Amino acid sequence: MLNGEKQIARPLRWGMVGGGRTGQVGYKHRTGALRDNTAYRLVAGAFDLDAERGRDFGTNLGIAEDRCYATYQELIAGEAERDDGVEVVSIATPNFTHFEITKACLEAGLHVICEKPLFFSVAECEEVAKIAEDKGLIVGVTYGFSGHPLVRQMAAMVEKGMLGEIRIVDMQYTHGFNSGDDVNAGEAVKWRTNPETAGPTFVLGDIGTHLHYLSEVVLPHLRIDKLLCDRKAFIPTREPLEDHATVLTHYDNGARGRLWVSSVNTGHMGSQRYRFVGSKASVEWSDAHPDQLMYEVQGEPPRTLHHGMPYLEEESLAIDRMGALHTEGLGDSWANIYLWIAQAIDAKRRGDEAFLKTHHYPGIAAGTEGVRWLENCVRSADAGATWVDYQ
Repeated sequence: MLNGEKQIARPLRWGMVGGGRTGQVGYKHRTGALRDNTAYRLVAGAFDLDAERGRDFGTNLGIAEDRCYATYQELIAGEAERDDGVEVVSIATPNFTHFEITKACLEAGLHVICEKPLFFSVAECEEVAKIAEDKGLIVGVTYGFSGHPLVRQMAAMVEKGMLGEIRIVDMQYTHGFNSGDDVNAGEAVKWRTNPETAGPTFVLGDIGTHLHYLSEVVLPHLRIDKLLCDRKAFIPTREPLEDHATVLTHYDNGARGRLWVSSVNTGHMGSQRYRFVGSKASVEWSDAHPDQLMYEVQGEPPRTLHHGMPYLEEESLAIDRMGALHTEGLGDSWANIYLWIAQAIDAKRRGDEAFLKTHHYPGIAAGTEGVRWLENCVRSADAGATWVDYQ
């Protein structure tokens, strides 16, 4: 069980680009990074395109005024002149800026933690991966839902054969908050529905990549053989991007998958659901009830497993934070993600490659695979929702 004690020698000096007062995700980053107060110290930031507003916000977080920068370029330059400059930077900005900011930070010798989807193309991912490898740096990706203890429980059950051979993968992440038109939409919606700022997808990249990555965590041995993606913009002004999509998948072991993402599921407040069906048993988990895992064995009564209980696998218990009596939430999951990335950065700095070979965290490979999945989905959808071999 995690209790906030330090897992690395000292906290990393941490800065943020984006994630300011008007952003949607900045607080999630800070909640995750600062949860334990032993892995990161927020010491600098370029929080907002409005420099004055960003400076006001940063000082309200307790950051020195001279370390609240107007741009990411100024942050990199200013911190490089300090003996106590930042070591790692989180990027919580719109999609179209991820590549240039990540590349600039890496070239300045800074580790990076970036929002998803990582970049617009696999080629960009591969370029960044090469820079990170050459400079001995870590790139982490904030797949923030994958740090829940019961996600690791499902992965452990699959690895230990408790489900048998996987046959069916059924996943859903939907909400109704974009059911209306975008006439009075905020900037956070407008940039997500503009191909120039969002990239080649809307909901597939915005929420679908969470589903895809979590399925990789639980089912690391499965590979996609082919897929079919059908996507649609029910709000016409969002075309050519989609606000609704369905993806059918054939896996290399013969398993079949179905994935549904939508931001026009009218009236729905938003939740994820994962069901993994094997030849022996099935498991089902939802972030709406993150403390419960349904475990169903054919011919036996269904069981509800609860986080933090001693009957769970050690892989789950090791990352539990609250104990069985209290419900763990999204902040705890983000805290695990940030801790795992901090441990990777610490190991990289110490040259502990043996640790990194077995350490689990969402890194550049996970981010690249998310972009690869999006490229294949777009290729299928734009060809008329046809089956395509996974490339």
